[in-house]
Amino acid sequence: MIGMVLAAGAGRRLRPDTDRLPKALLPVDGETTILDIALRNLAAAGMTEAVVVVGYAADRVADRVPALERAFGVSIDLVHNNRAEEWNNAYSLWLAREYFGHGALLVNGDTVHPLSVEKTLLAATAARAASGLAADPPLGRLVIAIDAVKRLADEEMKVVLDERGLLLRITKLMDPAQADGEYMGATLIDASAALGLADALEATWRRDPGLYYEDGFAEFAERGGEVLAAPIGDVEWVEVDNHADLQRARQIAPRC
Repeated sequence: MIGMVLAAGAGRRLRPDTDRLPKALLPVDGETTILDIALRNLAAAGMTEAVVVVGYAADRVADRVPALERAFGVSIDLVHNNRAEEWNNAYSLWLAREYFGHGALLVNGDTVHPLSVEKTLLAATAARAASGLAADPPLGRLVIAIDAVKRLADEEMKVVLDERGLLLRITKLMDPAQADGEYMGATLIDASAALGLADALEATWRRDPGLYYEDGFAEFAERGGEVLAAPIGDVEWVEVDNHADLQRARQIAPRC
């Protein structure tokens, strides 16, 4: 299994901080950046290889790769998204499709969260394999991390689950009161899902390049793939979209 980080976005709401930096390289704990925390967590979860999807200010990430590899003991491949400033992240994730067959632990490059999130995903996968529900569905399996504790508002990526804890719906465009939790930007992509997920993501961005990769997850589930939700518990984390989020990240990061 490999680590995977999506770090292609421009972070326009964080300007001027992101005038020359991608969000993932914003410092949140001294010189420690969001990307540092993501790679540190992936390494601590057992990953020795990582793929980072880059786009906006990709050269700044490329310049840091040797230092990141030394710091975290992971080899890093960069996947370049030349449409990152025009299209949304369904396309970004699809560009990394050749790595899905290894199995991947995916994290968004704009979230600050503790290692417990990655551990929750790995534990849920192990528990699924040990259960009577272990047989792979036809299109394979994803495991998504959800926050079922946080109070939701309009901006969050909300999820609705069935009685088995499987995804029925994932979208920002729903009444928060109807949601079972928030998808918080971390997913385990089982190797069995490689082809099915790649096809679902391609159908998604071709339908509308402005769609999110979570829309691709919904497409994957509708086609017969299994998307299992793993609740992360009462965990401090933040998705960094604006300056208030960045301040929150700088409070949380020293405890990650």
